[in-house]
Amino acid sequence: MIITVGNTKGGVGKTTLAVNLAIARALDGRDVWLIDGDRQGTASSAIALRGQSGKAPGVACAQYTDGTALRGQVLQQRNKFDDIVIDAGGRDSTALRAALVLSDVLLVPFAPRSYDVWALDDMAALVDEVRSVRDGLRAFAVLNLADPGAGSDNVEAEAAVAEVKQFEYLETPIRRRKAFSNAGGAGLCVLEIMPRDFKAISELKALKEAVFDMQRTSKED
Repeated sequence: MIITVGNTKGGVGKTTLAVNLAIARALDGRDVWLIDGDRQGTASSAIALRGQSGKAPGVACAQYTDGTALRGQVLQQRNKFDDIVIDAGGRDSTALRAALVLSDVLLVPFAPRSYDVWALDDMAALVDEVRSVRDGLRAFAVLNLADPGAGSDNVEAEAAVAEVKQFEYLETPIRRRKAFSNAGGAGLCVLEIMPRDFKAISELKALKEAVFDMQRTSKED
């Protein structure tokens, strides 16, 4: 399965989610390739730290910020991996567009702030473009960096996403927890760090199952 975690809006935590999802799938016994399509290279740096520490399981990682290179490499090597997770975006780029054409699933994290919700319209337009030339792309939106409590900002953001027909809203929010940033910065996911944050673990597992199991069920149907 190929999944892109992306948004044209920066600062929504897409890299943290991409790294956590890639490692979580590797812990499930999957052979995973994480592609860093962002010029900042944060995902690549995180996986490099993981390799330097000798943490297992290993996760293959490469950085392709040019759309042509990303497309060519994925087409050549996709059969070598069970899952490919692409971290792309922060802006509208050739890498993001190439990733969308190749992906089975697009996961768009957004934060509970008005300008983050408005940015979903840009991603919705890209989804429409991709769907005009190919079938099968499923697009999910997930509330990331959500308020720890049941704040009004979270509720309002959920309601706003319901108006964007291109996305399926996942009721698996990821809340603003230090465990996610601490784990990602060390090349780990929240399933691995100590002390264990059971709320963060539960949220990541719920998101992983929603994205990957939903897509598998869809293909079987």
